[in-house]
Amino acid sequence: MARAVRGARGGQGLARVAVVVRAGAAPLWWAGVFAAGIGVLPEGVTGRRIGVLAGAALFVVGAAVVALTRRRRYTALLRGAARAGKHDVLQDRAVTVRNWRRGHRWWLLAAWAVALGSAFAMPAAGGMLLAGTGTGLWLKAAWLGRRERAEEQLVWLRVDWLDGRGGGPVGKAVKAYRGTGVAAGDAAPGGTRRRTAALV
Repeated sequence: MARAVRGARGGQGLARVAVVVRAGAAPLWWAGVFAAGIGVLPEGVTGRRIGVLAGAALFVVGAAVVALTRRRRYTALLRGAARAGKHDVLQDRAVTVRNWRRGHRWWLLAAWAVALGSAFAMPAAGGMLLAGTGTGLWLKAAWLGRRERAEEQLVWLRVDWLDGRGGGPVGKAVKAYRGTGVAAGDAAPGGTRRRTAALV
């Protein structure tokens, strides 16, 4: 789990919102691809053809739901973002991704197991749904990136607000975002890897 980080003079440890959103995209995508690939082998209850067709529909629905969910909450927090203080500590992209994946590893494993097990009822469908949720996270991060570019501001949240239940980037614990210039940190708008890191 992420730990609170405080600067030497009372600053807060901050993680990029878009990086937190993107952190689960690749694990969910690859888990879904593997589950679908293995899950297409059994005939299942419905048969492979129906399972794959249903899986394709679930992929699209899952991606759309994840990409669009809670956009109003994100938008409200983006609009109210206060400027980050000079003593705030900007967490590296790799650290944010690693912390998120460590904190969710058992949930990811359980989701993969459920997707794989569902293949005996409907081949490949569960895996394709899982891959769709990963795609939805990529789409949501890309949307955040467009907002960051348009407003020329990267958005961050306190690391300690990511701890505990419902500790996502728009969880109940999140009271406000903080903003920096677009050159801050080592992640570009949307949370992608930046080739060269810059200071605030």
